[in-house]
Amino acid sequence: MAGASSQSLTIVIPALNEEEAIGSTIERCLAARPHIQQAGHVGEVEIVVVSDGSTDRTEEIARRYQEVGVLAFQRNRGYGAAIKAGFAHGRGTLVGFLDADGTCDPRVFADLCQALEKQDADVAIGSRMGPESEMPRIRALGNTLFAWMLGLLSTRAVGDTASGMRVLRRDRLPDLYPLPDGLHFTPAMSARVLIEDKLKLVEVPMPYAERVGRSKLSVVRDGIRFFRVILQAAMCHRPARPLLALAGGLGLLAGVAGAAPAALYLREGRLEEWMIYRILLASLLTTGMALLLCAAVVAEHVSALAYRRAPRSAGVTGLVRRLFTPRGRLLGGLLLLAGALLVAWPGVVEYVGTGEVSMHWSRAVLAAQLLVLAGVLSITTFLLNMTSLIRAQQAERAPVEPPDRIHPAKSRP
Repeated sequence: MAGASSQSLTIVIPALNEEEAIGSTIERCLAARPHIQQAGHVGEVEIVVVSDGSTDRTEEIARRYQEVGVLAFQRNRGYGAAIKAGFAHGRGTLVGFLDADGTCDPRVFADLCQALEKQDADVAIGSRMGPESEMPRIRALGNTLFAWMLGLLSTRAVGDTASGMRVLRRDRLPDLYPLPDGLHFTPAMSARVLIEDKLKLVEVPMPYAERVGRSKLSVVRDGIRFFRVILQAAMCHRPARPLLALAGGLGLLAGVAGAAPAALYLREGRLEEWMIYRILLASLLTTGMALLLCAAVVAEHVSALAYRRAPRSAGVTGLVRRLFTPRGRLLGGLLLLAGALLVAWPGVVEYVGTGEVSMHWSRAVLAAQLLVLAGVLSITTFLLNMTSLIRAQQAERAPVEPPDRIHPAKSRP
């Protein structure tokens, strides 16, 4: 890690029609600079305001401050686009942002920079969920729900998924991008950090005040966007987890649907005619479970290819992936085919000999189920072989890195 004196901070203030608050927000940032430099152990602190297509006096007010850089979009591009433009314009080794509405205290940047250094983290978030927060209850409830959902998908806890005050290491931006341009920029970043194992996030409690002016956040519309972006991040970066959860749910339902027929058959060796409906339902659910299990394994390999990392080997995902080894898939396919043939064999023999079949329908249903599972396993094997081929081609095309140091061969005396 670089020494404290070599760190510098770029603070980006995205602003859309914030003429009521932008002046005081800039002044508070300028006043906080000495504190951020001393307590946050950073050298230069630069401030960049990005007017995101404002139609009021936001840009005019910001340009009054000569110590502040100002970027102006001719049209509204979005909250995330403004922040990313500010990051690209700034020079700091650390990049941060805060909302222009006066809700955040710029002095907290010192705590965020300090937390990054002490905990060797990549992203520091100012959490608005503490006792000093004045966040409206409906937004606090939504934030709690999104945090719970993201924690469930990533198995890493976060208290505030959409905080508008953060500090990041500039050299980790490539690992975070792409990020959306809209208001869902912040939950998308939170999801990306928590789901990517190589990124570390730290939260710092901060006071949060009621905003100046009218909020641009729609609880319903943006809440749906936040939910979608968190789910999309999970599906892109850790797709096996939600798929395996769904597979487990279908497996449980299949067990419930088939419990009574299975118990009767084991106890008396027979089935009631009406049970065909339960057995067909259990068969359908089992097929769905198998499809989701195989999709989870394939999706994990595809995600690993896309982000050039090894497939995950830990947790339930790793366990399922290890069961789907080439040998395991071959053995499983052969056992399923053998089971289907064994179950249907009496009917096959009868049909060859007499041209008729009097075999009980349950044998046909079970044989068909086993054949379907064997087919799903075969398709999975084909797709996994394709991913292995692509990975091998990527390895061949990768540039060979030269050695750090070349030692000349010693001449013999």
